[in-house]
Amino acid sequence: MTNNTYAGIADEFAKLEQAKIVLIPVPFDGTSTIQKGAEKGPEAFLNASKSMELYDIETDTEVYQQGIYLADAIEENKSPEALVDAVHQTTKKYIKKNKFVTLFGGEHTVSIGTIRAFNEMFPSLTVLHIGAHTNLRKSYNGSSINNACALSEANQMTNLIQVGIRSMSAKEKTIIDTDKTYFAHEMAVDDTWIDAAIDQMTDDVFINFSLDGLDISILPNTTSPQPGGLFWYETLDFLKQVFAEKNVVGFDMVALCPNPKQKASDLLAAKLYYKMLSYKFMDQEVGDDYDNTYDNSKQKNNTSKFNDDDAY
Repeated sequence: MTNNTYAGIADEFAKLEQAKIVLIPVPFDGTSTIQKGAEKGPEAFLNASKSMELYDIETDTEVYQQGIYLADAIEENKSPEALVDAVHQTTKKYIKKNKFVTLFGGEHTVSIGTIRAFNEMFPSLTVLHIGAHTNLRKSYNGSSINNACALSEANQMTNLIQVGIRSMSAKEKTIIDTDKTYFAHEMAVDDTWIDAAIDQMTDDVFINFSLDGLDISILPNTTSPQPGGLFWYETLDFLKQVFAEKNVVGFDMVALCPNPKQKASDLLAAKLYYKMLSYKFMDQEVGDDYDNTYDNSKQKNNTSKFNDDDAY
């Protein structure tokens, strides 16, 4: 990957020492089955980011001035297991540096490593998953490290809330927490879902945003497209409220499957990422210290539970 700085920002805003935000690209597509090409997502996202206006009208901010460090891409490709381990360790490294850590995949398997790291660093973590698929299988094709299993650990180890769901297997129906699962067909006729979901969150929230959570009319180029998803402004309304009421400790974004002949999905992903940063830092002055609330004395050690690959 040849991008020197995120969105082409000046070096003064892109240095690790001064940056409050870290962006880790993870160009991986090893287990997706419907549409291949998610390994090209991070580069397409970064290229699209260079086309954005960096002033956000809604928040009246230029969040890049908080500092955004573009980390080296994680290009581990020996196996999905090796990739997840690399994501896990790299994410933890930057959390410990007191950064607001974000990642852009890649397919959804990437998120196993991301969530694992945040869950170890922050006690009582809520994982807010926005996506079309529950991805709660304990194993798939003989492995627990798979796109179809991306939220299995989160379901066992964290307070998992899933929003926008409209695709799952019959077996997953026996696993989900229906009280914390917001199905798209119900959301379409019940506008109380935003307050209900936020009420179920703990103070610290990690957002796992699979771009297939959005409707295919606004983002068709994703690894597992499904009709009936979220639209732009309802997504922003929800996210803005989450950022306002909770301490969002980081987020990742996955499942962009770019089409060279149609750039709209790339541009939407770029804008959405920047919007989320804008909501996080809209009330922080440039130059103010950032504290990610990570406390080493409260670090959890769940590693021993992460190797259970028995099928459900």
